[in-house]
Amino acid sequence: SVIALSSCEAEYVAGSLASCQANWLQSLLSEMNIVDDITVVLKIDNKSAINLAKNPISHGKSKHIETRFHFLRDQVNKGKLKLEYCSTEDQQADILTKAVKRDQFLKLRRNIGIVCFDSLN
Repeated sequence: SVIALSSCEAEYVAGSLASCQANWLQSLLSEMNIVDDITVVLKIDNKSAINLAKNPISHGKSKHIETRFHFLRDQVNKGKLKLEYCSTEDQQADILTKAVKRDQFLKLRRNIGIVCFDSLN
């Protein structure tokens, strides 16, 4: 269990955990000879967290972040992971993790390629 002191730190820790999952999926796809040597794009809605991950110089704000969460920075520096800013309204994962308004739900559902069963008839 980790207690984040700021939204930047919370997004950085979440990004680090997501990068671990992306690394595992990359290894799995490579082992199965499906995809080899790809750069995964991780979309984050916090510019401070992106800057923290891209800057190899230790910030005063990041000194207390545990070393294990700097895996994100390592993956970015190796070129295995690319970070992109994505506004909160366009976060596609929100449809799976949060209650969103109907218009937002329809937009996100369309963006991830899910088709309403009624529209197939």
